[in-house]
Amino acid sequence: MKLTLGLPDPVVVTVSHWPQPGDDAVAGPPTLPGFVDSSFSPLVAVVAERCFAQTAAQERTGLVLVSRSGDLAGATHVREAVAEGKRIGPLHFFQSVPNSVAGYVAARFGLRGPVVCVSPLDDPHRAGLDEAALLLADGEADQVLIVLVEQARTGDTAVALLVSGGEQ
Repeated sequence: MKLTLGLPDPVVVTVSHWPQPGDDAVAGPPTLPGFVDSSFSPLVAVVAERCFAQTAAQERTGLVLVSRSGDLAGATHVREAVAEGKRIGPLHFFQSVPNSVAGYVAARFGLRGPVVCVSPLDDPHRAGLDEAALLLADGEADQVLIVLVEQARTGDTAVALLVSGGEQ
């Protein structure tokens, strides 16, 4: 499939999911030091780790974090605290910015490509592929990790796709 700009879709190198068989979807992903009260950041970290367990990241690997709703649990906590006149702790402020977990993932896996966070109105999968294709075509990265994450009452989900611009 071609993008509207005429760029080819990136080639998927590996894919990982949350939840997958054996995961405790009720308990959620493993905790992530420095990130509290929300599964958003741990979801991003666990699917990234699963992708890089299947294949090593290249040095010039970019990261595109895609979420239509963002960190709903974190936003709800902050909204309720403000409404009740409570002080919001510094960790909640830090983690309220989605690129904080993107920076954590980039540092943990030694990624040296660009980090982009998008919140599309339409298809998040398509938005992630489009952004990755642009980074690859511009020569900004040799690979891109696309992480799609959503929190919902019906269950939290995350998918990571490691993509490249070339043949598999």
